[in-house]
Amino acid sequence: MSDEPLLRLRGVARHYGHGDSLVRALDGIDLDVPRGAFLSFMGPSGSGKSTALNTLGCLDVPTAGSYRFRGVEVTTLGPKERALLRRHWMGFVFQGFNLLPRSTALENVELPLGYRGLPVRERRERALQALEDVGLGGRSHHRPDELSGGQQQRVAIARALVVAPDLLLADEPTGNLDTATSLEVMELLTRLHADRGITVVMVTHEDDMAAFGQRIVRFRDGRIEADEAVAGAGGAA
Repeated sequence: MSDEPLLRLRGVARHYGHGDSLVRALDGIDLDVPRGAFLSFMGPSGSGKSTALNTLGCLDVPTAGSYRFRGVEVTTLGPKERALLRRHWMGFVFQGFNLLPRSTALENVELPLGYRGLPVRERRERALQALEDVGLGGRSHHRPDELSGGQQQRVAIARALVVAPDLLLADEPTGNLDTATSLEVMELLTRLHADRGITVVMVTHEDDMAAFGQRIVRFRDGRIEADEAVAGAGGAA
């Protein structure tokens, strides 16, 4: 198992509808993602990149093919087992932040630890450290409406990282941010990736954001049309 990639997809397809209305969101993709890699998924709308991300995050189930995560065949798991994988091994960052509006930054970051049943004191300590790690230790008692967009995304990143995941999945994490703030968020993700060795897979439409990864995987019509290394991988050129 130690030699197997963290993620391995073979012939993965995801189809919706039937007959003339059949949509091949994924049409038989093969992909290996080693532990500690940083991949950027790119492609036009409807290309399959978001479906691929949802498949990796166990939010969607392939119609056909094999998906192995940490050596486990995900396609044979039931909903509860997939939820356990997400809860214990994965972190998610979304374009819209998805923070609870009436909860403080600290309470938002604590949330996934509550699902694990951790004691209150341990949850609080780990959440505070996660906020420190993203540069928001002094904003722990602020609600989302008291934070800038960039700060809200940092809270979302802290929430994803507080569970110490093997895999961080980011869906357009800079899509709602201006250029300067986007660069700050990407520099943060790059630093955390380098420091912790977390595997990162990110969907983006922006070439300059994608260049922060080590590989760019380009999707079109449900297939991977290119998988290329980034020059000077690990940061934008």
